[in-house]
Amino acid sequence: MPSPPSAAYREDQILVQPRTGISDNSLRQAVGGADLEVRQRFPGLRGLQVIGVPVGETAASFIAQLRASGLVEYAEPDFIRQLDLTPNDPQYANGTAWALNNFGQSGGVTDADIDAAEGWDVLTAASNIVVAVIDTGIRRTHEDLAANVWTNTTGGYGWNALITNSIPGDDEGHGSLVSGVLGGVGNNGKGSAGVAWRVQIMACKSFDAARNGSDSDIIEGIEFARTNGARIINMSLSGTGFSVSLSNALFIAREAGIIVVASAGNEAANVDVVPRYPACYDIDNIIAVAATTRTDDLWSSSNFGATNVDLAAPGHQITSTFTFSDTLYIGPVSGTSFAAPYVAGTCALLLAKYPTETHQQIIARVLNGVDILPSLTGKCATSGRLNLRKTLSPPVQLTLLSTAAILPLQFRVNAGPNRSCVVEASTNLTSWTPVLTNTTTAAGSFDFTENAPAGTPRRFFRAVSSL
Repeated sequence: MPSPPSAAYREDQILVQPRTGISDNSLRQAVGGADLEVRQRFPGLRGLQVIGVPVGETAASFIAQLRASGLVEYAEPDFIRQLDLTPNDPQYANGTAWALNNFGQSGGVTDADIDAAEGWDVLTAASNIVVAVIDTGIRRTHEDLAANVWTNTTGGYGWNALITNSIPGDDEGHGSLVSGVLGGVGNNGKGSAGVAWRVQIMACKSFDAARNGSDSDIIEGIEFARTNGARIINMSLSGTGFSVSLSNALFIAREAGIIVVASAGNEAANVDVVPRYPACYDIDNIIAVAATTRTDDLWSSSNFGATNVDLAAPGHQITSTFTFSDTLYIGPVSGTSFAAPYVAGTCALLLAKYPTETHQQIIARVLNGVDILPSLTGKCATSGRLNLRKTLSPPVQLTLLSTAAILPLQFRVNAGPNRSCVVEASTNLTSWTPVLTNTTTAAGSFDFTENAPAGTPRRFFRAVSSL
């Protein structure tokens, strides 16, 4: 897919995947014997290389030479992407967590939230789940983040692709803001709570203090996450350039079962018409997220797309952890950047609850559990906003399949996949007796037939979860 002319890229280096068996020397000869500086290799990505552009060449001309040689699978620009943040004037104060619990404060609409309190009745912690945040880094010592920062045996807490070390400090703030939404420590009497009160946040710094990052640095972060145990990658970033290299890195993450949550972008644009990446890559491990307001409207600057955007989550006037001190929180800030980590935190809790499920099954739970909103009709594939309670504990529904005139009666229980449910009967709507316990299929339902003997008093039926 060609990239729009406006897509920015680095002039000093490009991304190249040589054909199998092609050596560096063969490539050097193909470009007239010029110096060929291989700045980085990604062995896990089928031989992808980052190659410096020779003095006197442009990135475009160098790409053209390599493509014409027939020695490469592809050569492409190292596109520059931006973090999806649109901040208002920062307030050095806590603010209100309306996205978690909206009771109409500050002009909001009651229950225009993700039902976090109800979801936390089911589960609050995903302590064994590693979520990588591809961003500006993290303030590892922040009072509401420190306990949830992933570390390795060497004392590193992620990867810094900009200076190639394991100390991804946050010199801008975006990564710390995103991390607080996803996994700010809950129930500690400080700040607010992330979606997951306990989780392991792996910081992958691929963006600088100006919020810019190139695909090569983003890919380096993805590869670190993939090879160090991440189950989810949050990518609150986007750009217009279509990159085969970035797409391949995300597909290989898919093969490892990793869920990628990507922000849709903040241009108030239809991304079905003008795609943004990585949200619009057609890979089934990617969840693309738009942003809603405290009134359950689509945020005015949020991108949307009935095909390429999956769902929405709160992303307007959010307060979260910040990077310039261990006790600092700022807000309100707005962006699809903050909608994405609400979804990533939800995925972490789901993986903790359903550890054997595939990325497709976890994503299906997220998408099947949304609150359908008129404001999102035609704006995203589900027409819905994230709901933590429904995702973690789908409502149980009992449907009569036959008519009262046809015996025996046939019923269907819908309750989400692989869920144990009890069908109960009553003659007075007060005292209930179990008549059947069964587990729903992967599709989320099971059918049963009521074979009561003749003369049985009239009965009422209901279904409840046993989990």
